[in-house]
Formats: sequence, structure tokens, C-alpha cells
Amino acid sequence: MRRDNRQLVRGRIPYESLLELILERRPSCLTDLNLQAGEDPRAVREIALPLLRELKAHTNLGLSVGLGSLDPALCDELREAGASFYVLKFETANPALYGSLQAPHSLNARLAAIRYLAASGWQVSSGFMSGLPGETLADVEAAFSLADELPLAGVSVSPFIPGQGTPLAGSASGNIENALNILALLRLRHPERIIPAVSAFGIRESSGYNRTLRAGANLATINLTPASWQERYPIYDSKRWILNEEKLLRALESAGRQPSPTSLHDYLAQSCASN
Repeated sequence: MRRDNRQLVRGRIPYESLLELILERRPSCLTDLNLQAGEDPRAVREIALPLLRELKAHTNLGLSVGLGSLDPALCDELREAGASFYVLKFETANPALYGSLQAPHSLNARLAAIRYLAASGWQVSSGFMSGLPGETLADVEAAFSLADELPLAGVSVSPFIPGQGTPLAGSASGNIENALNILALLRLRHPERIIPAVSAFGIRESSGYNRTLRAGANLATINLTPASWQERYPIYDSKRWILNEEKLLRALESAGRQPSPTSLHDYLAQSCASN
């Protein structure tokens, strides 16, 4: 998905299509909606902001976004439009490794953005990858320490998956067992935080996603990207495990879990009130 990959067909799902999908055809078990896009200011202004305003007015969904590092004023607009939860990963606590991956901006700038969001009223989720090429045990320990220190409502770990058409395409995938152990440690260190079961766990191992729910994840997601657009979103590879409502409910049942009727927004509001 990186900017230098000229083989991809780029595009933005039309605002009207997304609005109709969410208002008329969203799964019955859905309590929250997370809008994701690349580092694309036009998508924020032309799609995310008007969509959030409509959804706030016409649904009781909890609204969250994962739109990259944005200008603070634009972040403020998103919160005013109705979103309350922002997902912004730091990916690695090693500044040199972060820079070598040509990730957006610098690690320090990324961390400053996370702190600004939390200080300005957002509930923030961040996290890191496990098994990045060149990663050391010291890097993993530093990522734990950074996750401990940041003002977060949620934290995540995702096993590294090499992407097709990228400089890391020939690298080994991150070890699923290591990533699951990290997730379990995050739960032990932060019993109060939201920890998502990310779909990357289901790519290299059929039971991987179910195991994240048993290891301590307490947030499950469904991919609502319309089928006609999914082939334009090769974030992992052609074997990407796309979670729909049926797959998710089956995974929850297998892990001995059931959907909660409480939205992420309401859950965090109740947690803040009790503290």
C-alpha cells in the first residue's frame, strides 16, 4: 500500500456508498464503526467528516477513526464531528528501525501526535508490530515500556506480515506464538485497556484469530469494505483473512465469547466515570 508502489489502483470509496452501507446494511451485532484510510487529507475532508456527522445524527454507533498523523486542527474537527476514539500505531519503539521502514514522519513526531490526541480529549489506541525484520529483544522490551508510558485507552500487537510488491516482500513473517505471548503480556500489564484481536493473526494460522480472543483480546472487528473494493486493498496478500459477521460470530463462539451490546464509546465512558 506504500506510496512508491505504482502497481496498485488507488481510489476512494464514495461517501454516498459508505453512508448507505452503514445506515442500511450494517451487521446487527455492530456497536462501533472505525473509519480507516491512508495518509489522505482529502479522504478526511470529503468523506470522513461528513460521514461522521451523519452517523452521529442518525445512529447510536460509537465512532472511531484511524486516519494517520493529521494536523491538530483537523483532529479537533473529527472529534467535534462525533468521533471519540483514535487509532494511531507507533509500530516500533526503535527510532532507527522506524526510520528505515520509511514510516510517516519520525517516531518522535508520531509519539507527539499520540500525546496530543490524548491531551485534547480523545481516547487513543496505539500499538506495535512483532517480528519486524531487524527487530531485537531489546526493541520488544522498549515497545512494552513505551506502551506502558503512553496515555492510552487501547493497545495492540500485530504479527509482521510481509507485503507483496514491497522491499520486505521476501522477509519472514512474524512468529505467531511470540505475538500471542506479547498480547497476553499486554493484557496482564494493562487489565483495563482495550486490546483488539487483529485480523493479521488469522493469515498464517487458521486458528490464530480465535487464539487472540483466548489470550486476552476484548475487541473483535468486522471488515465492512464492499466486496467490489476489497481487491484494491491488498494490505497483506491474496490470502488475506477477511472477517465478516458470520466468521466473527463463529470465532467468538469457538473462543467461548459472545458479542457485547455495549459500544466501545459507552464502555470507555463508564470506565472513566467509575474511576
